[in-house]
Amino acid sequence: MSLGVGDLTGVRVLLGVTGGIAAYKAALVARLLVHAGATVDPVLTAGAERFIGPATFEGLTGRRVRTSVWEDIPGQTHVALGRAADVVLIYPATAHTIAKLAGGLADDLLTTTLLAATCPVVVCPAMHTEMWQHPATAANVATLVERGVRIVGPDDGTLMGGDVGAGRVSEPEDALAAVHAALAGRPDRAGGDLAGRTVVVTAGGTREPLDPVRYLGNRSTGKMGVAVAKVATARGATVHLVAANVALPTPDGVTRHDVTTALELRDAVLGLVDDADVIVKAAAVADFRPATVSGTKIKKADGIPTIELTRNPDVLAELGARRDGSAGGTPVGQPGSPLLVGFAAETDDPERHGRDKLARKGADLLVVNDVSRTDAGFATDTNSVIILGADGSRTEVPLATKEQVAGHILDEVVARLGDAGPTRAAR
Repeated sequence: MSLGVGDLTGVRVLLGVTGGIAAYKAALVARLLVHAGATVDPVLTAGAERFIGPATFEGLTGRRVRTSVWEDIPGQTHVALGRAADVVLIYPATAHTIAKLAGGLADDLLTTTLLAATCPVVVCPAMHTEMWQHPATAANVATLVERGVRIVGPDDGTLMGGDVGAGRVSEPEDALAAVHAALAGRPDRAGGDLAGRTVVVTAGGTREPLDPVRYLGNRSTGKMGVAVAKVATARGATVHLVAANVALPTPDGVTRHDVTTALELRDAVLGLVDDADVIVKAAAVADFRPATVSGTKIKKADGIPTIELTRNPDVLAELGARRDGSAGGTPVGQPGSPLLVGFAAETDDPERHGRDKLARKGADLLVVNDVSRTDAGFATDTNSVIILGADGSRTEVPLATKEQVAGHILDEVVARLGDAGPTRAAR
């Protein structure tokens, strides 16, 4: 089961759509929510109707679209919708709507309903960069955050009219993940397929210093690891993110541990392993580091330096050795033995090299991707991978967003957790 398929059964989502050009993407959000099993009640503002019609949402959700506070007066539509909702998602949210929410104004059905809602609220802003950066908008957003509203985005990208900058509405998959995260704390939603599990994720690329200025490093940005952390949290897990030089924001609900070098990453992971049910090693860890580090900047006037390298510890192999009992750890299948997922970034014959690495490292799963592609691998928003299992399984994931790829990886994890002993919470 990938993220968003069948795991919102019984959840009632109030989908508020406001008047921005991004309103067309709300139809994709509605489809994802319904596909996940949710009951979706669409509420469109008058502005939204100028961009996309009610018939679209009625066709996608099978539910009546509400547009006016004057409809069904005896049924108290706004109160009934607010009370019935398990979560409210406003996608997209204009600057005007955000201002009304912050001020407690209620001049249409959506804002009136929100005053009657006591459930979690997720807001996905969409507007031009200047509007997003205006002090009034910033103050309104800060007010909503103080009240517990989840703000998702906006992203950087192409805006209406060809402008580029901050203000692009977050992708539908990110909105769906935020709905999951908003529901994670609800007692009746505590049964997510990773609820009660502790997941440790490494992300980013380590840096090995040469001197106070220079380092040996790699091109990993941490996007894949952060996506795994985000999706694991949405599916109910307690998540620790060991972030090696990652500039990306920390997903809601994730505990972050920042590191720089391979040795620091190793120490952080080993400090978390005893409480982990799953370890996902998505970080690109340097194989070598300089044997000595200059205390002062190396000057080019002194000539070309000779740099002697020494091996870094192989963290994935070390974790695998702990699990087979050869390094004093807990053997596979016993309580205290986390399920281990590795990554292999390859540039030629990825699957063959991946199978070799899987056998050598002692992992349960190895995620292989071809980083020579321009649409996958480092610094991209998409990825295409092959997930290899120690049990001989092979799952190919075609090009998709990294959040979607993370969902497939965690599907494979969940399928194997039944063989990995009880959850930490039950031990």
